[in-house]
Amino acid sequence: MAVDSWPELPLKEWKDTLATLHMWTQIVGKIRLKQSPFQNQWWNVPFYVTPRGLTTSAMPYNERLFQINFDFVDHFLIIETTDGLIRKFGLQPQSVAEFYKEMMASLESLKMPVTIWTTPVEVPERIPFDEDQKHASYNPEYAQRCWRILVQATRVLTEFRSRFTGKVSPVHFFWGAFDLAVTRFSGRPAPLHPGVPNCGIFVMQEAYSHEVSSCGFWPGGGLVDEPAFYAYAYPEPKGFKDYPVKPSEAFYHQGINEFLLPYEVVRTSNSRDEVLLDFLQSTYEAAATCANWDRRELERR
Repeated sequence: MAVDSWPELPLKEWKDTLATLHMWTQIVGKIRLKQSPFQNQWWNVPFYVTPRGLTTSAMPYNERLFQINFDFVDHFLIIETTDGLIRKFGLQPQSVAEFYKEMMASLESLKMPVTIWTTPVEVPERIPFDEDQKHASYNPEYAQRCWRILVQATRVLTEFRSRFTGKVSPVHFFWGAFDLAVTRFSGRPAPLHPGVPNCGIFVMQEAYSHEVSSCGFWPGGGLVDEPAFYAYAYPEPKGFKDYPVKPSEAFYHQGINEFLLPYEVVRTSNSRDEVLLDFLQSTYEAAATCANWDRRELERR
């Protein structure tokens, strides 16, 4: 079946689904956080985009491995184990509390009980998962649209990632802020991060322990209403926000201190990959040039 690879994603049409799905991913993400050995910059906690949705990838549970998948094609939450067991339940309109209860019951049935901190992070409304009856929306069409955009963004970000020979993160999906990201490192330590609201300061200080140039995709909400590609540097060097970047529709957002490129600019372009790669490359050059990175040693030529 032909599908739109770069579909429309107006926030007003799916903001309730987004809010609910964000909390569902935080539940699964906290299971991954609990079960996965720590890695630098919290690389043990994100999800990865798959041909059907999002996955935790394999996680240890004693001598077993298990994996949790969001399937946005047939709309199921699926748990798989190395001893051949599978549990799944439908992704459908249900409260966060109901999702939490079903998730934990499924793990119990696999003899893999997990206890997590049930308070959401990086959001202003922090209703504990097991008490959250407010967020209960799921529109499968828009959940799938968001995933299809993540597929395209992953593809282009992976191409961009390949140009760098220094330390660089995987292309991964962070459930805290609900965004896709890839991050390049200069190799130099950074000043202690001051932290962000509704998240432990130690989390940000580990994530930004070294100088970075980071970019990715965010589906909207908060200070930026509509979906957008973003790029930022930490610490932000002098001259960064005034550096000329491409395409012309990209701009520096003073409220969040990041460059943004509205998703609609990319979606409606006749050369989507090129427009997005121009944005990623030029904003990286803004960071690397203004901060005097050793580009000869860090970039593939």
